[in-house]
Amino acid sequence: MSTSRRALLGAAVAGAAGATLGLPATAHAASWQQKWAPSASSDGLGAFETIEDDRADSHPAGHPHIFATGDNWRFTMHKVDRDTSTDRQRQEVTGLRTGSGSYLKWNEGQTWRVTYSMFIPSSLQATTTFTHIMQMKQPGTGTSPIVTQSLRRVNGKQTIELNLATEGLVVGRAGLDPLHDKWTDVDFQIKVGNGSAGSVRWILRSGGSTVIDVSKTGVDTFLADRVRPKWGIYRSLGDTSGSLQDTYLLLTRLRGYQLV
Repeated sequence: MSTSRRALLGAAVAGAAGATLGLPATAHAASWQQKWAPSASSDGLGAFETIEDDRADSHPAGHPHIFATGDNWRFTMHKVDRDTSTDRQRQEVTGLRTGSGSYLKWNEGQTWRVTYSMFIPSSLQATTTFTHIMQMKQPGTGTSPIVTQSLRRVNGKQTIELNLATEGLVVGRAGLDPLHDKWTDVDFQIKVGNGSAGSVRWILRSGGSTVIDVSKTGVDTFLADRVRPKWGIYRSLGDTSGSLQDTYLLLTRLRGYQLV
């Protein structure tokens, strides 16, 4: 990773905690405390709580679809890959593992933040149906997403968006074309709250500039149990734009913080 991109991520994390949404006034200043800082080169897939690599065993010749390469985690998707629901494809990891038997739990009332860099090649295109590259979900089979970061075609144009699925609300959207074939820094913050007690903030930076910085308060970000992040490629085969190709996604420098 370049020095400039490291500086951008460092500056984002060092920002005032007051920029975080939906927090009550307290007698002491809250601050972000780093809780998770895995390395692809040393931790590999041990950085995550679970791995969902071709869980239907649809394409054994393509294994592994998810692996560490140098300082990056790579998620490879082939057009022939199928999930257990055969109308879609899934190569994802979940959770923030901190040890062989431990992982972080994002509970109701807590505020969490993840920062990382992602490389989206031009072969990973926006689609007319869903293509998610990050999700916030309640753990468990068949649970609905709470928040998604998605690549979607809108009026024929490729976009990247943050969708608050529990509210049926697009929090923000930006053009995807300028982000193809380069590294983009992501800063995502969530206050886990039921009903109207939650909030989210989503920041993308690329080439030294802020692409988008949007937030939403007074929203529902909790279903049950806890919130668990997911990363990778999860996409529908129902696309009508001809955008599905063999592709991949790279992630690096994943960091997790809790506001305390």
